[in-house]
Amino acid sequence: MSDRLASTRPTDEAFAMARFFVFVCLLTLGVSPLGMAAQRPNVLFIAVDDMKVELNCYGQTHVISPNIDRLAKRGTLFERAYCQQSVCNPSRASVMTGMRPDTLRVWDLPTHFRVNHPKVVTLPQLLRANGYYAQCVGKIFHNWRQDDWRGDPASWSTPSVMNYATHGADKPQVNGELPPSQASGRRGTENRDVADDAYYDGRIATLAIDALRNLKQRKDPFFLAVGFWKPHLPFNAPRKYWEMYERAKVPIPNRLTPPIDVPELALTKDRVNAKRDLEMIRELNHGHLAAISYVDAQIGRVVDELDRLDLSGNTVIAFWSDHGLHLGEHGLLRKTTVFEVDAHVPMIVVSPNHKPGRQTSALVELLDIYPTLADLCDIMPPGQLEGRSLVPLLVDPTKAVKPVALTQTPRPNYPRGKMPKTMGYSIRSARFRYTEWRDFATGKVSARELYDHRNDPGETVNVVSQPNYDSFLPGLAKQLADVVRRKRSRSISQQ
Repeated sequence: MSDRLASTRPTDEAFAMARFFVFVCLLTLGVSPLGMAAQRPNVLFIAVDDMKVELNCYGQTHVISPNIDRLAKRGTLFERAYCQQSVCNPSRASVMTGMRPDTLRVWDLPTHFRVNHPKVVTLPQLLRANGYYAQCVGKIFHNWRQDDWRGDPASWSTPSVMNYATHGADKPQVNGELPPSQASGRRGTENRDVADDAYYDGRIATLAIDALRNLKQRKDPFFLAVGFWKPHLPFNAPRKYWEMYERAKVPIPNRLTPPIDVPELALTKDRVNAKRDLEMIRELNHGHLAAISYVDAQIGRVVDELDRLDLSGNTVIAFWSDHGLHLGEHGLLRKTTVFEVDAHVPMIVVSPNHKPGRQTSALVELLDIYPTLADLCDIMPPGQLEGRSLVPLLVDPTKAVKPVALTQTPRPNYPRGKMPKTMGYSIRSARFRYTEWRDFATGKVSARELYDHRNDPGETVNVVSQPNYDSFLPGLAKQLADVVRRKRSRSISQQ
């Protein structure tokens, strides 16, 4: 596979140079970027927060997600998409710049990506420079602890709305007396009989609908980013979404303990006790499902309006989650690991010019979204990008664009402006997840993990020390080293 993949790169570079040559020729002939932009598709860019791969369209039939399922039927569903770091700020910075966390030197929540790369061109900036009107409603960049930035104003044609706050401030807004909650309140769960617009995401959907109506009147193409705050904690979806699921039938993870032979570095301090916390785990999974169905309904409202305005025929839709979430798996809660449940994310791309209803098992990464949308909009991307266009997969879902996908996480989990002491680098291949825990300064490996997804999709046993897997380790270690070496060398060269 690697030889075949390597042979495609000169063709990609030649294609990019050809596009640049055509661009220059058009300018010479007096054709402006604005005139070219009039023929380009709109982009509806939908982000969700902390949504692991738990949707009906991904085979979890207990999940009520008809609107996201509908997007899957209209486009291409990526079965094996992976985030670059399993926490909000680094993941989103990576998506929006097309650069890996080590290149950006962003591994925590407070560090804005422009601190180290002030001139980086974000995806909406690129589109703006090519005649697009770029607008943000909701959470796209990180949502707090960056008071000097409050998102990234340079990316947008108009100020962002409902983009900067805390998740804990998402309190219900109602007229009159607040209905009581039927949830326990543990971990912030709420179950109140309120309208969808009582919480952030309902109001974001309403604002996005208003934005679409205004954008319909413009002559230039648009990039509308709609960032929903759910299904991130607190799980406080309106009651009707809780009532879609019967608590006793809500599935919980089969194994509520860490993997056998797992290194301590792979785990976090946010742990659960299988006996003591069973009811809490079930309530959290119930609340998470309610939150998924709640945000799914808001996505449906926005896409329905896109259809009603007759904009769908010329609009690319990208749907993605920044990372996954533990709700008892491996005996953990929340994220900041490189286990599959945190690294694996849902991702769908709808392109009017490509066949609908397709799925691909190709390994892809969130940082591939930037070059993919640039490609679909016929815009030459900047040289900073570390991902690959996924348009070849929209044409032929059986193809491959890369042999592995890389996810990382630091220790301490939240470095808070400091350099990480240890970094966990994890690659997902077609069969394996291979992880190395390295001293960040020296690169020395202190622990390793290997999970065989053919026999152990839940990653319950670290088999790195089992002799029958010895033959796989050198190749996996080389693949990981190659990816890490490339990205660390880019980071050093840009300092």
